[in-house]
Parts: sequence; structure tokens; C-alpha cells
Amino acid sequence: MITLKSRREIDKMRAAGAIVAEAHQLARSMIAPGVSTAEVDAAIEALFNRHAAIPLFKGFPGEVPFPAVTCISVNQEIVHGIPGAYRLQAGDIVSIDTGCKLNGWCGDAAWSYPVGDVDDEKRRLLKAGERILEVAIAAFGTEKRWSGVARQMMKAARADGFSLVEQFVGHGIGREMHEPPQVPNYTNASLRNEDFELRPGLVLAIEPMVNAGTPDIEILADHWTAVTADGRPSVHFEHTVALTTSGPELLTAGVGR
Repeated sequence: MITLKSRREIDKMRAAGAIVAEAHQLARSMIAPGVSTAEVDAAIEALFNRHAAIPLFKGFPGEVPFPAVTCISVNQEIVHGIPGAYRLQAGDIVSIDTGCKLNGWCGDAAWSYPVGDVDDEKRRLLKAGERILEVAIAAFGTEKRWSGVARQMMKAARADGFSLVEQFVGHGIGREMHEPPQVPNYTNASLRNEDFELRPGLVLAIEPMVNAGTPDIEILADHWTAVTADGRPSVHFEHTVALTTSGPELLTAGVGR
């Protein structure tokens, strides 16, 4: 069942979102050739500890529990990349996804960053991914049902010549990281029964994943890392967004800035 949040609850979620934004600002300050993804993850874990915030990702159940507080995905990695020894190289794009719980409420956001100068395809992909998220957030405030938002996301992706990943979706968020409803970045007839009305108090993690080539994916042997089936790059952008009587409000404002 979809749970609508009160203004007081939304404000509590904004406090968690502010820490997530601070984590992204820290990550952005560290991104440079030669920095390992494990170093970025360790710095964000220390930040969460300083705020007494509970990491949402570490220990998340799966075939094996997720081992880190961030998902860090590089180039053809779409989502759920495991931080480790890999050192960033000039020309990479790196997607960082992280979330925390503060005083019982969650915040979650992802952003994709260039490492130094990147090629034209990656530059266009970064711009497109950010724009598709902006389109979705704006439409969240004008459409009546989620399918209308997803339709606008699909139109924006097609206009840029890129594809939206369909195997992963956004989600409701509140006291738990994953709450109803599921929030797909696309729509078709098979999703008709999963569509939902957009009402004030709804809080969603909206997160388009955009591939330069095919939308098809593969999962690596670590049971987590999703990569593009054709090896071309991918980006991931996500905000926690509340729908209020005044329109959409970013609860993770500052991410990517």
C-alpha cells in the first residue's frame, strides 16, 4: 500500500536527504584520476558515522549482502557497482548512488560525474541523463498518473538518441528505502495495472538509468554489478522527491551541485 507523508514527515526526510547531498558533495570533491572507488566509499561511510546516520546499502540482502555504503559504477557499469581497488582514470564517467536513514527516515540519491575530460558520447550522455531526471521531476508536478511522467521520460530519451534501462526502477521511500509503489522509467500496456495516481504526500526516488546503446543489461559474477550488454557507457541520476500542494520538492537538493 502506498503511504502518503505529512509535511512533518517530509521535513524529517529532508534532513536525511541533506546528509545524502553532503555525501555527494564529498564524493565530487574526491573524483580525480588515481582515486580508488574504495577510497570514495570509505570517506562517505565516515561521513555517515559522523552524523550518526545509518547506511541503507551496506548489508542489503541479495545473493550475497551488499558490502559497501555506496554503489559506484564506472563507464559501462549501470548500477550496483561494488567499490574496490579500481582507480579512476581520466575520461571515465562514474555513477555514485548512496542513501542513509536519519532518525527513522530515509534519503537516497545518485549522480554521474565525469573524471576529467570525457569524450563526446559520454558528455552528451551525462547531459541527457540529467535532463531526463529534470523532465521527470517537472512532470511529477503536472501529470495525473505516473505513466504520464514515464511517457515524457521516454520521449526525452528518444530525442537524445539514448535508451532507458527497463530492468531496474525507482521506488517509493520513507521509513524504509524501498516502499510501494515501484516507479518505472518507461511505460507500456503490461504496466497498466501498476500505474498509480500522483497525490500530495507521495515521496518517490526517481532514478532514470540511461544507456548510450542498447537498454539490455548483464549481471556480473559478483551478483550485483549491472553492465550494458553492448559495453557502451551508462549514467544514473536520482533524487528523492516529495509531491506537495505547491509542487515537487527535492529532498536531496544539492546532489550533483
